[in-house]
Amino acid sequence: MKKTTRTLSAHKHVALVAHDNCKSELLRWVKENKEILQQHFLYATGTTGSMLSKETGLAIKSKISGPMGGDQQIGAMIAECKIDVLIFFWDPLNSVPHDPDVKALLRIASVWNIPVATNRASAKFIFHSPLINEEVDIEIPDYQDYLADRT
Repeated sequence: MKKTTRTLSAHKHVALVAHDNCKSELLRWVKENKEILQQHFLYATGTTGSMLSKETGLAIKSKISGPMGGDQQIGAMIAECKIDVLIFFWDPLNSVPHDPDVKALLRIASVWNIPVATNRASAKFIFHSPLINEEVDIEIPDYQDYLADRT
């Protein structure tokens, strides 16, 4: 598939997602990185967004709860180039009923080539990179070319 370039602005659109037993870890990470995060546009699945906003005072646009379709809403935003970075603290040792949605979210983030953090260490690397506050070009699928090839 052909690729095209997308420019991520200096003020990133960041999605924050966490499985239930990882929410406290995400909250701790968000508190530790509040100064950096407040420079960006934040989105989250419902329960996570409500908790983070209440506990930190950050402005977060919440979607519906993950198991009710929030993971898919975030995935759709990624496919529409409306999310630049995905922070998804997930528990690889604990299966959840919406595991297919989780896998789909991680897959679509990979398809659209956005940075993804799945734990504190990877989130730290992303948010302490100088690129987090700079314009960055990334390659993404050339969707128009894709459609032309299919018709």
